[in-house]
Amino acid sequence: MKKFSLRLLIAVASLVFFTDVKSFAQETNAPVNTAIVPAPRDAGWVARHEGFVEIAKAGGVDLLFIGDSITDFWRNRGSSVWNTFYAPRHAANFGISGDRTQNVIWRIDHGELDGIKPKVTVLMIGTNNSNNNSPAEIADAIHVILDKIHAKIPDTKILLLGVFPRNRPNDIPAQIEAPDQINPLIAKFDDGKTVRYLNINSQFVGADGKVPASIMPDFLHPNAYGYQLWADAMEPLLADMMK
Repeated sequence: MKKFSLRLLIAVASLVFFTDVKSFAQETNAPVNTAIVPAPRDAGWVARHEGFVEIAKAGGVDLLFIGDSITDFWRNRGSSVWNTFYAPRHAANFGISGDRTQNVIWRIDHGELDGIKPKVTVLMIGTNNSNNNSPAEIADAIHVILDKIHAKIPDTKILLLGVFPRNRPNDIPAQIEAPDQINPLIAKFDDGKTVRYLNINSQFVGADGKVPASIMPDFLHPNAYGYQLWADAMEPLLADMMK
């Protein structure tokens, strides 16, 4: 009952916050960047979030991954690569399929980074915003996430990955074009010290500039081979940051 009441209270508080932001925008004639407005999802999603909170409280995590389904699927499609590269480094995966920047912001605001002290946090988020938010809005939201991570865990180094390429048959042009528009904006967040930016998209595209089915069968999510490409391309910088 207490857990149910807490979830209800959080949902109501989030709704009130969003309403206040929307009202302010209407009063000032300013557009609302929904990508930065913290937003929860359904009960199953909240349950997964609560599981991450418990992992954070337990501590012992030296390497943290945060993101959406592309990060989430290290648990299945990329599991063998994960077990080789990251499990020995005491890694935790806080990826949730379908998440957008506003969902990650909500998760951070509600305890996912409380008690955790990773040496490095790997962040990739934004592709799920690309059919609703502009590249500039998504980049602003990613900057908010970077600030929130460092506010919670100031000693962590953040490895910010460029948004991966995609070209599903049902993707609208804005979704296909988004990575090439978002990534130059977020590359500027690299300060050479606490935030490092890495774009490995060249590993995932063919000569035609498109993602082949041999790497991403659905043209969005890597298969086992794609996760191996990811790990190999990221390793030099990650290993240096983990020192």
